[in-house]
Amino acid sequence: MDVEKVFHMTGGVGKTSYAQNSSLQKKASDMVKHITMETIQELYYAETPKSLGIADLGCSSGPNSLSLIKDIVEVVEGTSHKIFHPLPEFRVFLNDLPTNDFNSVFKSLPDFYRDLKKERNEGGPAIFIAGYPGSFYGRLFPNNCLHFIYSSYSLHWLSKVPPALYDEHGKSINKGNVYISVSSPPIVSQAYWNQFQEDFSLFLKSRSEELVTGGRMVLIVLGRIGQDHVDRGNSFFWEILSRSLAISVSQGEIEQEKLDCYHVHFYAPSKNDIEDEVRREGSFELDRLEMFEIEREVKGGESYGTAVAMTVRAIQESMLCNHFGDGIDLDTLFKNYGKIVDEEMAKQEMKPITFVVVLKKL
Repeated sequence: MDVEKVFHMTGGVGKTSYAQNSSLQKKASDMVKHITMETIQELYYAETPKSLGIADLGCSSGPNSLSLIKDIVEVVEGTSHKIFHPLPEFRVFLNDLPTNDFNSVFKSLPDFYRDLKKERNEGGPAIFIAGYPGSFYGRLFPNNCLHFIYSSYSLHWLSKVPPALYDEHGKSINKGNVYISVSSPPIVSQAYWNQFQEDFSLFLKSRSEELVTGGRMVLIVLGRIGQDHVDRGNSFFWEILSRSLAISVSQGEIEQEKLDCYHVHFYAPSKNDIEDEVRREGSFELDRLEMFEIEREVKGGESYGTAVAMTVRAIQESMLCNHFGDGIDLDTLFKNYGKIVDEEMAKQEMKPITFVVVLKKL
């Protein structure tokens, strides 16, 4: 499966869209907003460029991407006034894979520009926003054209499913599991770790060429607490997807063989994983690395399991449909998913953790 051609968040603004099911991501972004804004402020104090280059990598198609840009503009405006420096122009590049619903982002731009002008009595900064489709595992932008890079909930997605998950005959070595599980052989964890190393190193190398010296990155990424890849955090949500798909197999909706060869291109790094790779690649100084948890929050009348199921569906729908075809009943699949989440939460809390990473180009 070519991840770059298939993977995307569910577009539009319907009930199962990412736009309607990305409140968790927005909450995480808000929780570390002070870190993001401090970083952009420090950068601007140090560089005071006339033209500020900003990229949001993995911008997706919901309301979250443009809200970040608005926050950055406001912080830079305030800083400019403090130091009596002319306000720079803003060059903003929104990046995601080519199949992303960029149209919904572009359709919201007129309102975005109008609101900015309205708040500033028809004045305001010059902001130029462009879409940059493509994988961030490789070069996207010209040399030294960016000052600040932001990526939220994107870097735990690998460039591909690790090839080592399949033997020389193309058969899965991790049957019945979509990710690393208790029943997975040790080589599965190693395969995912190797792919993360390869991808994250390429990401850092590519960004180091695109950022000016002293440029900053703020990365928000799902992770894990310890060295064990299997816990009741982010890996457990994939365990629940495996169980839900197994129910679909038992009901004759999908074939066991199809389930056996379905694996997610995901990796939840540990703190050490991130630190070691930054150090090994050598282009960046690690300014900050903090771990946090997001409190459970659900809409009125909705169970936690249902909320989680809708979020996972908005993220996985494109991949599931491509792999299993039209025969898969996603409504039933994710109804079962939500039910299992609620049952598990009644037994023991699940604690997915997130890292915020701040890097400075050397």
